[in-house]
Amino acid sequence: MIPRHHHAATTGRADHATGSEQGRTSRQDAPPQADVLVVGGGINGVGIARDLAGRGLRVVLCERDDLAAHTSSSSTKLIHGGLRYLEHREFGLVRKALQERELLLRAAPHITAALRFVMPHAPHMRPAWLIRLGLFLYDHLARRAWLPASGGLDLRRHPAGAPLRADYARGFVYSDGWVDDARLVALCAVDAAERGACVLTHTACLRAERAADAWTATLQGEGGPPTQLRARALVNAAGPWAERFLKTALHEADGAAPRERGALRLVRGSHIVVPRLFDHGDAYILQADDRRIVFAIPYEHDFTLIGTTDVEVDDPAAGAHVSEAEIAYLCAQVNRYFRAAVEPAQVVWSYAGVRPLLEDHAGDPAAATRDYRLEFDVSGAPLLTVWGGKITTFRKLAEQAADRLCAALGEPRPAWTATATLPGGDLGAWIGPLRRPDEDFARFVEAVARRVPWLPGALAQRYARAYGSRIDQILRAADASQAGALRDLGEEVAPGLYEAELRYLQQVERACCADDVLWRRSKLGLHLTPAQRAAVAAWFDRQQPKA
Repeated sequence: MIPRHHHAATTGRADHATGSEQGRTSRQDAPPQADVLVVGGGINGVGIARDLAGRGLRVVLCERDDLAAHTSSSSTKLIHGGLRYLEHREFGLVRKALQERELLLRAAPHITAALRFVMPHAPHMRPAWLIRLGLFLYDHLARRAWLPASGGLDLRRHPAGAPLRADYARGFVYSDGWVDDARLVALCAVDAAERGACVLTHTACLRAERAADAWTATLQGEGGPPTQLRARALVNAAGPWAERFLKTALHEADGAAPRERGALRLVRGSHIVVPRLFDHGDAYILQADDRRIVFAIPYEHDFTLIGTTDVEVDDPAAGAHVSEAEIAYLCAQVNRYFRAAVEPAQVVWSYAGVRPLLEDHAGDPAAATRDYRLEFDVSGAPLLTVWGGKITTFRKLAEQAADRLCAALGEPRPAWTATATLPGGDLGAWIGPLRRPDEDFARFVEAVARRVPWLPGALAQRYARAYGSRIDQILRAADASQAGALRDLGEEVAPGLYEAELRYLQQVERACCADDVLWRRSKLGLHLTPAQRAAVAAWFDRQQPKA
């Protein structure tokens, strides 16, 4: 079965059907009581669960599918303030996101990276003075500790100009960041669990009834009987399903549904992946002919990621499929700038996510706000509903949500995440005093090469990028042996994918099937053949208890 948020329909696209959605291997029982039940395992849900658990509250998070199974693994994978939002005068949102940008880069230097964005100048789209003004604001709306400022480029001399058409002679460059979005979600969930939260994947919240002092929730895991949980507060972080969850699952003690005030605008963002279009490490921000923005970003070394679109949809599940029209649109926009034409047949993978945007009645979906709103209902046991949001601001959203929940529960606890690292992000034990994230990660890769010289360079780089300082948990078996060799990592289930890593992902990061590993906790699916992907699915099948 092809995952819901991946598109693989026509010639040349990755057909990564593995059959691996069958047979789950991760099981955990919910406790009978908790302070807070969080519904939703996307970035906002796991961020809130992590923050609350770190403050000492008893937290249960339930997600009906895998962590980051939907919108949170289908982003453009950027840590950014949103340069184009300045054009819509969303200065507060941009400032908030820019303030979070370097915090996130420092918290997770292994799954993030600074990235320079090149904007070829198209004078008929936006005048140079307007772009310079926007970049000046972008540089100064929030403090930058180490990211370089924006500037102008002569594309006739700069390497970024080489793959572009000759009529683009001038451009601009500015700084933002990249993030492995699905790994960010997984690491927040790991951190939450290690701080005491109960994280339940493949577990739906079927119903929650509110009394004056508590919620009684009915949870249903795959293949198990329904169980009941009593929680003092409930968080609706269901993303695109937040409205539906309010209407269908939540009930007052008298049987009524809680009063609904928020509203969402569901907008699909589609992306395509093609063979690498350029050799340098910068990304491009391209002005589309409809005045939207399209990114072309280095991806997984061998590829270029192109996105995104803004298409309104009615249903969050049915809408998460890339259309042929969107693929054609993205190819056409890139072809306005690059010398080498990109055709739909070259697309090796595509994916789409439905973004739950705040309904602000903007006519153009691209102009709809990317800000968030926390709706807090204390007419009975506290109910907090998350409307909107974006990856860059998830930590601040979670902090504000936790502040309000702690106050409502009469247990004020100090915020803590602004200076905390995510699992694997503390590189100090490997490299000594920290400097700046990009330099620290480069030194960490060198330290791994020195300490584990038998690990092939490409595999060491991948482990370092995915697991950071927790690489030792993958290499534990090899470190304990006298040989210290690849054979100590167990069977090589697929090229570069050993049993030691699969067991870690299964036991610590709650991976239950091959798709969880190949398309969310890594993007190895892009690099493997259908037969190799099937071998990973077969490995998971062998882990199932015998009947």
